Parts: sequence; C-alpha cells; structure tokens
Amino acid sequence: MTVLLTAPDSLGLTLDLALAGLTVGSAAALSGIGLVVCHRATGVLNIAQGAQAMAVAYLLRDLVVVRHWPVWPAVACCLLVVAPALGVLLDVLVHRPLQRRGAGPAETMVAGLGVFVLLIGVAVLLWGPAPLAGAPSPFGGAPIRLPGGHTLRPDTVAQLAAILVLGLAVAATTRWTRLGLHLRAVVDDRRLAALTGVDSDRVSAIGWAFGTFTAGLVGIALAPYLLLDPYGLPLLVMETMAVAVAARLRSIPVAVATGLGLGIAQSELTRLRPTGQLLPLVEAVQSNLFVIALLGTALLAGPGITGEAGTTAPLAVLPRRAGGGSGGSGGSGGGRLAGAVCLVLLLLPFGFRGNDLRSALLVPALALVLLSIVVVTGYGGQISLGQAGYAGLGALGTALLMSGRVPGLPALPAAPALLLAVLATAPLGLLTGWPAIRRRGLALALVTFAVGTAMSRFVFQQPYATTGLTLDRPSYLTGDRAFYLAELLLLGLGLLAVRALHRGRLGRALTAMRDHEAGAVAAGVDVPGLKLLAFVAGAALAALGGGLMGLAGRAFDAASFDPVRGLLWFAAVVVAGADSALVAVLAAALLIGLDAGTVTGVSAVAVGTLAATIGRLPGGLAALPTRHRARTRALPPLPPGHLSPTGQRLRAALERRR
Repeated sequence: MTVLLTAPDSLGLTLDLALAGLTVGSAAALSGIGLVVCHRATGVLNIAQGAQAMAVAYLLRDLVVVRHWPVWPAVACCLLVVAPALGVLLDVLVHRPLQRRGAGPAETMVAGLGVFVLLIGVAVLLWGPAPLAGAPSPFGGAPIRLPGGHTLRPDTVAQLAAILVLGLAVAATTRWTRLGLHLRAVVDDRRLAALTGVDSDRVSAIGWAFGTFTAGLVGIALAPYLLLDPYGLPLLVMETMAVAVAARLRSIPVAVATGLGLGIAQSELTRLRPTGQLLPLVEAVQSNLFVIALLGTALLAGPGITGEAGTTAPLAVLPRRAGGGSGGSGGSGGGRLAGAVCLVLLLLPFGFRGNDLRSALLVPALALVLLSIVVVTGYGGQISLGQAGYAGLGALGTALLMSGRVPGLPALPAAPALLLAVLATAPLGLLTGWPAIRRRGLALALVTFAVGTAMSRFVFQQPYATTGLTLDRPSYLTGDRAFYLAELLLLGLGLLAVRALHRGRLGRALTAMRDHEAGAVAAGVDVPGLKLLAFVAGAALAALGGGLMGLAGRAFDAASFDPVRGLLWFAAVVVAGADSALVAVLAAALLIGLDAGTVTGVSAVAVGTLAATIGRLPGGLAALPTRHRARTRALPPLPPGHLSPTGQRLRAALERRR
C-alpha cells in the first residue's frame, strides 16, 4: 500500500496550506491564551470554555440574523458586555464559594462540567438541537492578496492581530502594573495574598471575565466556518485545550506557538491522499489532529499539570459513609426507600404503549452505562469522562458481529453478539485504566475525555466502521415489552455483580483506595490492580448498556455516544450521589423521563444546574438524608419549663430522633 501526493510538493502549495491553517490555528491560540490567563488568575482550568464559546456565537447569530442588529454593535455587545458578565457571574455563583472553603480540583472540575452542561441545555432550549447556518463574520470581504499570488482571509488577519494585542497586553499587565503584582501574589499563595490586603476575589473575577471574553472570541471566529451545533461547537473548542495543556497552563508564547503549529500541520496533512483502505483513516487524522494532540499532551504532561501532583485527597464530591462495603444510599432506611422507588420506576413502563414504551427501553440500558460510572468514580474514586466511548464500542461491536463484518466469524444472533462485544470491550478499559495508575484528578479527566473523543472521531463517525450494519432483535424479543423484560433481567444481573464487587474485602479495599490512596498503599492494598479492575469492570458494564441501547433502537447511532453526552452522564451520576448503585437507575430514569416527557434540553439544564452548585451539595442528592440527620442530632437542648402533655410528647419524640 503506497501513499501518494495529489499535488506537486512545491513551496507555493506549502505556503497556501499554511496560510489556510492559520484560521483554525489562530482560534486555537486564542483559546489557549484565555485558558492560561484564567488559570493563572484563578487556579482553575476553565473546562466549560467550549460551551461559553458556543453560547456567545449563538447569541451573536440571534442578534444579527433574527433581530437584525448591525454586526459590529452586536459583536461589541456579545464580547464586551455579555461574555465578561457571564464570567463574573460564574465566578460569584459557582467558583468563589468553592475557593473560599478550599474545594479540591475534582469538585471544581465537576462544577465546571455543570456549567458546560447547563449552557448546552440552555442553548438547546432557546435555539433547538438542530444545527443552524448563517453565523455572521465581522470581517467579511474579499481575501487579502499577498506577493506571489497567495491570499489570506481578513478574519484570519483579525485573529492574528487579536493574538498579538492580547499577548502583549497580558505581558505588560503582568509585569508592570499593580494588578499584575496582585495576580502573581494570588497565584503563589491565595491565602497569604489575602492576608497582605490583596483583593483575591477581584483578581479572580477579572480572570473569569477575561477567560469568557476569549471564549466568546473563539466562538465568533469559528462559527462562520461551521454549522452552529449545541454539541459540536463546544466539543470542537474543548479539543483545543491541548494548546493550554502543552503550555502546562503557564506559558502564553508556548500556547500560541502550539495552536498555530497544530492548525498549520492539520492543513498541511490534507496533501496526503493514500490509496486503498487507508484513505478514511488518514482523512480522520487530518481532521482530528487536535484530538490526537489533546491525548498526547494529557499523557505526557503527567499528574502535575495543575499542581495536584502527590495529592491523596478523595474525590471531594463523594460522600464517605461508615461501612464502606454496603453500597447503600444514606443508610438502610434510605437504601430501602431508594430501592422501592427504583422498583416502581422500572415497573411503570409495562403499562406504557407506543412511543412512551419505546422511550422507556433506554432506561435500563442507560442505567447500565451509568452503573459503570458508579464503579469507576463512586467506588474507585477515579474520574472517567470517556464511558460513552465504551458504550459506543459495545453497540458497534454488537452490530458488526450481527452483520458478519468481523473477519473469520459468521453473522451471529443478537445474544452471542452482545456477549462477545462485551467480552471484547472489557479489556479495552485498560486504555483509561493504565494512565490512571499514575494520574488522578484533572489530569486523569483530560486523558479519559481524550480517549472517549478519539473513539467517537476515529471509529463511530467513520463510514468504514458503520456502514451496512444490522441490529435486529431476536424473534422472541421483537415486542417492546419482551425486550424491556430482558433488559430488566440484565440490569438486575449488573446490579448484583456491582453489589458483589463492593462487598467484603474487595469492597473495603476499593473504599480505602478512594478515600486515601497513599494510606491504602501503606496498608498493602494493590492500588494499581484495583484501578485496572475498576476500569475493566466499568468498560464491560458500559459496553453491555451500549449494546442494549443499539438493540432498543434497532440501529447504531453515533450521536447517542457523543463525548458531550458522556459528560452529561458523568455529571448526572455525581450530582445524584455516585456512591450508590441504585443512583444509576434513578439518574437514568431522570434523564430519559425529562427529555421524553418535556422538551430536549431540560435534562441538561437540570443536571447542569445541580452540578454547578455541587459545592452546596457535597455527596450529591443521595447524601441529603444523611446531612438532615446530622443537623437533627445537632439540635440544641430543649429549654426546661413546664410543658403541657402534648408538648411533653413532642419533646420526647424529638429526643428520640437525636
């Protein structure tokens, strides 16, 4: 197999492709500047930057196309008023409470994911889930002609000018102004800076305002070349996070050089046109170089990317319960109540018909996928944002085996195809489990997200893997009720397997690893082996749920396993209370029920709002009964005095509840 070039290898062609690559590269460089400055001012990686860029781009289109504003006043309103105000609002409502009580990086990351999901849900509610065309470009007009017959887009020139101006402005502010001195003080030690009179809240607000301003600039720069998609644009901007990771969230020159270099390299790769079956794979690499860069930089950067190297703190958003192997939800009483609610929710669909019953088919399947997050995150304490990728592999593997597309195997019935797909996907959990041995927190989150995104871009969205697939149910499960009953049986087996995993000596070891990894190592726990076990078991459960999702819809749908949906699923499990297996069922019913019973986007708004306020809900919704009992026990003694018989009975009842 040889690789051919479709055009002459000339200096002119190289220069033309480099100039074309500057459009995407300059947008990535702007993204990197915003991420670096925001992190230097706040200590937080703005993981919601892609959703912020999408929201500003949608607003600009609405003002210009729908409300007929002139372009430049609309741009000024979006970038100079709305975007900074949004940044300050997020600082005040979401991040400042977390910083004041010393929240860890995991809790801060979940809050950022909540903002990400919330903004996407709001965009879907306001403008719909369908992609929109016609995003305005402030710098329209004819291309600028350069010597030698080369051309450059006016908006590219504007983006390069913005990079230069912002870079110089940040450098000058940091070195020669009082704000820069305060910024360096806050970065070095926020509490010590506050003791010396530095207004750290003001510095953080400026950092968030600048970060959201640059996010809006990136969204406005990219939107004219794309369809405005509430899922696609945030994911595209999130991929440019590789630029900031390569700069280790410190160096603006490195971020700018990396962004421009990746944009040019991606454009230069379009010259390659391989013959034969390599063409789809090479084209996927050409259009997804930033995904590869994100995976590579996250792996190479190591655990010290955000200064969290060596941390042994547990995932702060999880509750810590006595008797860690129980896997209950807020004690035996709360566990029985949650079990009863789950049973009612799972039995209700037997009374449904038509579209309601078809929507309910997704609940047990999604519950299995969410159960994989409970195993990895709730029991193992490891952040995994790539479980949607394993669910997609389960669905795609089942479809390939049923369609006879696997070399050496005939077309298989649904049951053995699903079983083989789960068995084949489970070892692939090592793709995220192996990096987890030496990484935690945000560094691990970036790796797992990059792995899930790579699966989507290089497998699920490629015609060579997804054309000509068959996903027919067996003859005895063609009816929706029969198939739903089979799903419930598999879900029950999954819950029993997870219960067995979390009980006994193994459950205690998982709890010890989650609560204090260094202490678990000192106690002789095989932490690397436990991490691999958690990720392999999680991959198997996600693959089983994904395969059932494909069979429920009788087709493989790549959009069902989009990485953004994986972020929504992760946030839903965490806010519901990731330390309970039953939470997976409740969260699945909530997500499917809200979208099926209302309008698309409501579930994202609900989950995003709860995740953004996770600082006020430690342990998630499942820990509410525990916190209520703690407050009840803390009631002050009742004042002495003469009470009536009714008052005495009430007092005795209160005493018993303490």
